[in-house]
Amino acid sequence: MVVVGGGFAGVMAANRLMQRDDVTVTVVNPRPDFVIRLRLHHVVAGVHGAVVPYRQVLAEDVRLIQDTVTAIDAAQRSVTLLGAGTLGYDYLVYAAGSASAESRVPGAAEFAYPMATLEAAQRLRSILDDQGPATPVTVVGAGPTGIETAAELAERGHRVSLVCGGTLGAYLHPRARRAAARSLTRIGVDVLAGPGTEVTEVTRDAVRLGDGRTLPSTITIWTAGFGVPDLATRSGLRTDALGRLITDETLTSVDDERIVAAGDSVAPSGVPYRMSAYTASCLGAHAADTVLRHIAGTPAEPASVFFGAMCVGLGTQAGIYQLAGRDDTANRMYVGGRFGAKLKALTYRFAVAHLTNEARKPGSHRWLSNNKRRQLVEAESGPARAAAERSA
Repeated sequence: MVVVGGGFAGVMAANRLMQRDDVTVTVVNPRPDFVIRLRLHHVVAGVHGAVVPYRQVLAEDVRLIQDTVTAIDAAQRSVTLLGAGTLGYDYLVYAAGSASAESRVPGAAEFAYPMATLEAAQRLRSILDDQGPATPVTVVGAGPTGIETAAELAERGHRVSLVCGGTLGAYLHPRARRAAARSLTRIGVDVLAGPGTEVTEVTRDAVRLGDGRTLPSTITIWTAGFGVPDLATRSGLRTDALGRLITDETLTSVDDERIVAAGDSVAPSGVPYRMSAYTASCLGAHAADTVLRHIAGTPAEPASVFFGAMCVGLGTQAGIYQLAGRDDTANRMYVGGRFGAKLKALTYRFAVAHLTNEARKPGSHRWLSNNKRRQLVEAESGPARAAAERSA
């Protein structure tokens, strides 16, 4: 077995595949250590390295190759490595992950700093150290990454503006959103939300908004949007408009039953799951179960993940633990303040613990299913498939 990608999805899948004594599993990943991606804002703030040794999270008998897969040859059942050579496989788990999307906003590519990878976050930390806390910093994007980055930097004395481009924390219920805004304002974040707050241009020392305002910005951090590697597309496999591998609901590629996918780089039925470390781990576990069922000659089951909540950190003293319904829609119930911060801290611990537990006891990871997934797919798969066909 070959697993492409050593993130939450890839590591979980590799560990779970070790339930069978007659399989060998190789993970191909470009870095020597496991990156805790949900802590990259802590790298930027200088409070955590966001890495742990792979031997802490990988099962003992899983082989790790530090390299990059540049092509998948489904016909030959092999992958080409950047370093040199190829690897053959009986089954492939595609868990290539995600990164920042290339922005079309004028000046963003030249003057804004991404932070979706470990290397990008480390570079940004170095730049912040060189400039000092009095330097005006603008964080573009008001999803969890943008909110958490702005909060961490403000707590440490930086002058931070958070440009939402619309709604602050779009997933959150309005009640939780208002609480988040109050917490951010309390620690010194200047929150710019609502109409006219979309970024129209980034320069070396400023950010211009749709309503005509110009914000001084020596350091502009770009957290808006995401992209996925184009490996699947370049390899001739069917993908959606963003490049995520199209699979059926069991996570099996619609082009090849020997390729199963998980994590941010998969779009089952053209309808991807919400991105999170928890989702990636659950899909990684299910991808492994699908492969094991294929090997055993038994029908694979549809994947299903019930989220139940989303947690957003607001610095060290506050957080928002937003509860959700079975349809993954935020409801009025949330936990805020210091208890919300404690719950957020637990998510960091559990995210890694799920992997280490599976490494010690393959097959042990459990999660709740979502009985609304079928309705969601039926409602959205038509438009999603049409978009994917347009991009092919």
